Amino acid sequence: MKVIGLETLRTEEFANVLWVRVLTDEGTIGLGETFYGAGAVEAHIHETLAGRLLGQDPLRMEALNRIMTDLPVAQSSTGAEYRAASAIDIALWDLFGKVCGQPVYQMLGGLCTDKLRVYNTCAGYGYVRSNNIRPVDTWNLGAAEGPYEDLAGFMTDAGALAENLLESGITAMKIWPFDPAAQENRGLYISAEQLKKAIEPFEKIRKRVGDRIEIMVEFHSLWNLPTAKKIARALEPYAPTWYEDPIRMNSPQALAEYAASTDVWVCASETLGSRFPYKDMLERDAIHIAMVDLCWTGGLTEGRKIAALADAYHRPFAPHDCTGPVGFAAAIHASFSQPNTLIQESVRAFYTGWYKELVTEVPTIRDGYVLPMDGPGLGVDLLPAVYDRSDLIYRKSEL
Repeated sequence: MKVIGLETLRTEEFANVLWVRVLTDEGTIGLGETFYGAGAVEAHIHETLAGRLLGQDPLRMEALNRIMTDLPVAQSSTGAEYRAASAIDIALWDLFGKVCGQPVYQMLGGLCTDKLRVYNTCAGYGYVRSNNIRPVDTWNLGAAEGPYEDLAGFMTDAGALAENLLESGITAMKIWPFDPAAQENRGLYISAEQLKKAIEPFEKIRKRVGDRIEIMVEFHSLWNLPTAKKIARALEPYAPTWYEDPIRMNSPQALAEYAASTDVWVCASETLGSRFPYKDMLERDAIHIAMVDLCWTGGLTEGRKIAALADAYHRPFAPHDCTGPVGFAAAIHASFSQPNTLIQESVRAFYTGWYKELVTEVPTIRDGYVLPMDGPGLGVDLLPAVYDRSDLIYRKSEL
């Protein structure tokens, strides 16, 4: 078997989502995905990686992963080069599963559990439905309406949102009410008034449902170290489960100082590319939970290595998902195959909403747990309607 073509597909509406299809001479096709800067990733795939991959055996995933990342500009980053490699790697694992007639989780070692707990990231329907992606509380707020407009929910009545999540069986939620202050003050400081306002959702949640729900806090790497430590101390009475990316993820020493200053777990980081920066963080006791975005950090090939590395330090693994539907499926396969997976991120406004406009299957989430996906490979494909979209941008490189 050999690779005879690479296809990329993106749309103007979902401008940051890029799909990759790996075509083979035997007719089997693998589907992958990445997110953010789709045009730049597309260019790298066709102008650089196609020349390295066309004609190769697609089942040599480990070797091909090294070929794609063994570039001066594609080492230990989440830049366009690494995002391109991630999408293709996911497609190769999808193809591998299809060739063997098995789900990807089986190819990765098999199920470690029959169901996996999820938490709900409280984004809304329009959170990624444009090119305007930036870390702020109002990501396309009100752009679409539905029963799970959870971004508005946590900003206005977080207690009612927590109760609603519990009624559906979901026992953990992630929110980011500190973003507006960080945007206003460039992450340099937070006023007493801003701090009080950002803490209000936590007060409402605990007053309404007590400790029945876990709260994860997302900081989007927006704060300097002294202010991040100040916020961490202020939140501790509300017993958050973890603090995620409180500062920029480029200093193991600074993050270790932060981790030592609080009893709350530090979760990091979707922004790290490859296993090497995770090693630096783990060696410094800077992180308690290894969060990985498979669409950014090197795909399933690298993601499983990061999970194993975290396990060697007795740390849990928690894949990121707030991007596209194929990446979500890949994360779930990875989660089920790793013994140290703690919990899987999900966004109910996505998997009950716009994901269904794009793909044939979405994972089953029931009573707060996700179930393994059936079928060979990732078990998901693009809907025929995607190929007929008027805003589709399609490009192909072939042998």
